[in-house]
Amino acid sequence: MSYESNPILDKLPKHLKQYIKPQNYEDYTAIDQAVWRYVMRKNIDYLSAVAHTSYLEGLRKTGISVDDIPNMYGMNRILKEIGWAAVAVDGFIPPSAFMEFQAYNVLVIASDIRQLEHIEYTPAPDIIHEGAGHAPIIANPEYAEYLRRFGEIGCKAISSAKDYELYEAVRHLSIIKEAMGTPKEEIEQAELHIEELQQNMGEPSEMALIRNLHWWTVEYGLIGTVEQPKIYGAGLLSSIGESAWCMTDQVKKIPYNAEATHTAFDITRPQPQLFVTPDFAYLSQVLEEFANTMALRKGGLKGITKLINSKELGTVELSTGLQVSGVFDRVIPFEGKTAYIQTKGKTALAYREKELVGHSTSHHADGFGSPLGKLKGINLAIEDMSPRDLKAYKIYEGEIISLEFEGGITVTGEIITGTRNLRGEIILITFKNCHVTHGKEDLFKPEWGIYNMAVGEKIVSAFNGPADLDSFDLVSHEIIEATIKPQKSEERLQLEQLYQQIRDFRAGRNTTISRNKVFHELKTHFPEDWLLSVELYELAKNNMDTDFASAILEHLETIKQGNPKLGHLIDDGLALVNKSLVS
Repeated sequence: MSYESNPILDKLPKHLKQYIKPQNYEDYTAIDQAVWRYVMRKNIDYLSAVAHTSYLEGLRKTGISVDDIPNMYGMNRILKEIGWAAVAVDGFIPPSAFMEFQAYNVLVIASDIRQLEHIEYTPAPDIIHEGAGHAPIIANPEYAEYLRRFGEIGCKAISSAKDYELYEAVRHLSIIKEAMGTPKEEIEQAELHIEELQQNMGEPSEMALIRNLHWWTVEYGLIGTVEQPKIYGAGLLSSIGESAWCMTDQVKKIPYNAEATHTAFDITRPQPQLFVTPDFAYLSQVLEEFANTMALRKGGLKGITKLINSKELGTVELSTGLQVSGVFDRVIPFEGKTAYIQTKGKTALAYREKELVGHSTSHHADGFGSPLGKLKGINLAIEDMSPRDLKAYKIYEGEIISLEFEGGITVTGEIITGTRNLRGEIILITFKNCHVTHGKEDLFKPEWGIYNMAVGEKIVSAFNGPADLDSFDLVSHEIIEATIKPQKSEERLQLEQLYQQIRDFRAGRNTTISRNKVFHELKTHFPEDWLLSVELYELAKNNMDTDFASAILEHLETIKQGNPKLGHLIDDGLALVNKSLVS
């Protein structure tokens, strides 16, 4: 096992565990730790005024430190007190898997950290975004329940093939943008590809719509009033650039409602508008409104059609509770209803998310097809017939019968047996010497063996994934492209060593280090590095070493003149130092 488990993680199904990777805490460099420290200090200073009160309380409850990147093991010991856990993954994972983790009260944390060059914002999920953004806010019980419920509903949303293509494109951009030395042209090309995909998605799938909801709430949500909103979205909480930008009049504030599902977003640019929810409870209300539009709750011909278009493993649940899981490839409609359903390849049958004995993928390896609806000329659906009714209509063991359905499907054969649900309703009828036809088309021939006919007047639910997780081998995760781990140059290793010396000095692990010597080395070999100079300035001010502090300020002014874009980062870092001394 590549991670330390606990009772919450023990409940995760195997197919989710395949995404988990070790955090490898020792891989974080002193530069990474300095980036974390700078962002956290700046965030807490600024967010104390503009974030929802749950944020700072959550930082305390989750034990997330300002000075050190959180260790997953330590986080889990604290998170379990509020009923949650955290796991490390490699960057973006498929949206349905991400949401399913949430349904199990597990926070997915991309354990990499942004480069110093992207200290304000990165499109790649990183530990600042996850640890400093998502983790603290789940300490609020109402919000935590919203997140869990969102995962539960979201992982059932039906995707399209284009959704996966967009996911791969976004993952690719996040990887190359955080990789050292990626040519600017390559990044621009990747951004353009995403833009083209977003403009040609066609009718949005359920997954695309619920991802919009996720983006405008969990990632970029505001709470309170339109006039005086507070931040709770993790994307804003973890971005020192966007958390300030979002509070300006340049960003339009809109009251949150279900229309957010149809508001697309662009991950490569700052958001032009944001949605404001009055409170966390209202988030769940909008989520339920959206869930009521999903095939999960609507079923019907539209639901099965969505599954067919997705070309992915999905499930339909019939009015008897029988669940058919597989890749659906055909539906025969009749007067706006479903007359016949067909899967291809491995299929399993279940009831209440538990596979029926004798109806695994090995029993239905080549697909499954069945008529639905009422019998022609009989107003009573098969599922509503009592044992006496079934006998009267000769739907009985040993009878040779021809069942003609309203939708034009005819099933002729000898009944072997029937399978009932817990309510006593018949959900499956098994035939031998069976012939299933639709007009002149053969849907099932006697020589194909035993025929199992599903019983159900209609489809009441259709959703992504199997009914019983154990019916299919879902451990098939293949990362097409992994996060790039750069080969470090001698110069880079030397810079990391300088950062480590100052980190050790501040922590009291080695107080014999000459800070002046480190500063001289920095100026000589790394004249454009600004963050270590800010850390040195903090130590100089703390020690009341006025001359040393002045020399550092002079150097930082030179950096600002050479690269004006760094000016506000340097000024903010210095302001934090001076503010902490006053307080």
